[in-house]
Amino acid sequence: MQRLPFFVLGLLLCGNTVAQADTVLVIPFFNQSTSQNIDWIGEAIAETIRESLASQGVLVLSRDDRLEAYRRLSIRPNAVLTRASIIKLGEALDASQVIYGHYEIAGAGASQSEVAARDSLHMGARILDLKHTRQSPEFEEIGALEDLASLETHLAWRCLNSLAPKSAPSEQEFRRDRPPVRLDAMENYIRGLLATSLEQKHRLFTQAVRLAPRFSEPSFQLAKIAWDKKDYSLASGWLEKVNRTDSHFFEAMFLLGLCRYYTADFAGAEKNLEIVAAAVPLNEVLNDLGAAQLRLRSPSAVDNFRRASRGIPLTPTITSTWATRCGSEATSTRRPGSFARYSTAIRTMQRLSFFLEGA
Repeated sequence: MQRLPFFVLGLLLCGNTVAQADTVLVIPFFNQSTSQNIDWIGEAIAETIRESLASQGVLVLSRDDRLEAYRRLSIRPNAVLTRASIIKLGEALDASQVIYGHYEIAGAGASQSEVAARDSLHMGARILDLKHTRQSPEFEEIGALEDLASLETHLAWRCLNSLAPKSAPSEQEFRRDRPPVRLDAMENYIRGLLATSLEQKHRLFTQAVRLAPRFSEPSFQLAKIAWDKKDYSLASGWLEKVNRTDSHFFEAMFLLGLCRYYTADFAGAEKNLEIVAAAVPLNEVLNDLGAAQLRLRSPSAVDNFRRASRGIPLTPTITSTWATRCGSEATSTRRPGSFARYSTAIRTMQRLSFFLEGA
């Protein structure tokens, strides 16, 4: 079995379309309230928009890419950035579009350390087009803080409709795939992303799932923690909870297939890997599918091994070449998306020795 990270599969599935697509950067919204205890809201808005765009096929830079750019540019987390700084950040990541904005709490608790769920929340977003040096009108949302998830979803749909008006689904369809999440569950999930220790992350993600069992993002994060510890039974339980509308769905199915193989559930592994192979028929996926089918004595195993042998496997040499090429493009051109491919390639090289181990 080959434990290939799915972000590699996804990137290769996109192929040459990555270079042609606009790369979108979403940065945390700026807190314009006096209370500093609600800085997590800006991260929550950005994460919801990023996840929503990614699930619709938009090429969005990852949170890790954004954090790395903040570090390289010595930008303090939660800092209110000027327009010039936003442009500099977008250019550093080769983004074509930057989504940014602000939010403010008004109410009895607005000037205190704790705010109330019924306090009024006002948020505004803009899309800065770096290619054409223009900016969209502000998208405003106003409502109760307890309705944060619903306000975020509407704002995400408006951003998607502005970026891809021809392919964006109706708002009703968009909302149907994204049911509202409890405020306290969202807060725990975001604070888990912001936490620095693994113990804190695990506690906060677990609390988020307990409060909102159908909220799949924290389940996926818990699955990754279990996967890194090679606790495949525990990871399987969390991966099963990832929704099909989640941008991590196929990654979750790939990892779930491997977890089930390692726990001798070969029929389950076959089922999950068939889902991934139908969307991403790369050698590594077909090889793992064939390995599961071989354990089941299925005649399909031979066909999938044959299909896997016909292509070019992802070897360390090929990955290194790919990373070098992407890095050259990132530093010598201003093509949108080159930094996204380069940074992903570097992460691929760093993790390749682990993920391409046999088991």
